[in-house]
Amino acid sequence: MTTTAELPIRRHRLGANRQPGRVPSGRSSRDGDPARRGFAPDTATFDGRSCLHFAECLRGLPEVFDVRARPWITPDNADSAAVAEVVERCPSGALRYALRDGAEESPPTPTVVTVVEGGPILLHGDLTLTGRDREARMALCACGRSSRRPFCDNACRT
Repeated sequence: MTTTAELPIRRHRLGANRQPGRVPSGRSSRDGDPARRGFAPDTATFDGRSCLHFAECLRGLPEVFDVRARPWITPDNADSAAVAEVVERCPSGALRYALRDGAEESPPTPTVVTVVEGGPILLHGDLTLTGRDREARMALCACGRSSRRPFCDNACRT
């Protein structure tokens, strides 16, 4: 596992000992899963500025995502496909992964828009915001008080 010193974005290399595309026993692979596509993630990244603390990662794989540990992401504690599945649940896009073959996360079609009452507008799809790279997930400010507009910074929750 490799971790860069850049903050707040951190890279975590997923274990070379993991079998690409292996789905943990007792779980099924669905279309769109990295396991179904035949490849597994190589690197997971976390952008602390984008995290809105929905805790999908903590609930999804507590053995990998543990805020009490340092480093707090230990991808070798689970199958690569399971890590990718949980990373894709991150509504803000703070967690991402890169694939060994250079491919990116496959966003859903059509784009899914979710309005969180008293919170952000969540987008999940093939997203391009002017002046930025293509993204699969983002959380936009709905209250107008974010210091990171158009992105949400949880200003509405304080």
